[in-house]
Amino acid sequence: MKFSTSPEAAQIGQAEQKLLVPSRQQEGVVEILRTAAYVRRFGMHVFEQHDITNQQYNVLRILRGAGPGGLPTLDIADRMIEQTPGITRLLDKLESKKLVRRERPSDDRRQVLCYITQAGLNLLRKLDAPLKEQASQALRALAPPELDALIRLLTLIRSSG
Repeated sequence: MKFSTSPEAAQIGQAEQKLLVPSRQQEGVVEILRTAAYVRRFGMHVFEQHDITNQQYNVLRILRGAGPGGLPTLDIADRMIEQTPGITRLLDKLESKKLVRRERPSDDRRQVLCYITQAGLNLLRKLDAPLKEQASQALRALAPPELDALIRLLTLIRSSG
């Protein structure tokens, strides 16, 4: 059963919810998390159409940026937008889809280097335009100076931790 809520009731519910937030800092964190979920939803259907997750996309994006030299597994994990303890499983899935390949260098058998394949690069090329459009849609309410300010403020928050 689905319940509909009038805009007025939704505003009242949001106002009541704001009363439950004990500080401006906590309100700021809640708004960041809500906005992150809102923005994430814009890309979800693009990923679903290509049978990958946003985390798998993130790995492919990282490996494309690394270039032909590839990256060690732990470096990929460090660069992830959302930290994941299951980087090996993530790479297993991408390797089974032939989007990445892994190899152990002969000089250090403990390390595993990961590379994006041509199929992975082709997939990213297909995703580039729709994801750019989705990002534009998600942030369409911001004028360029506001977008610059948002990027600066979010960077400041992350750099303070």
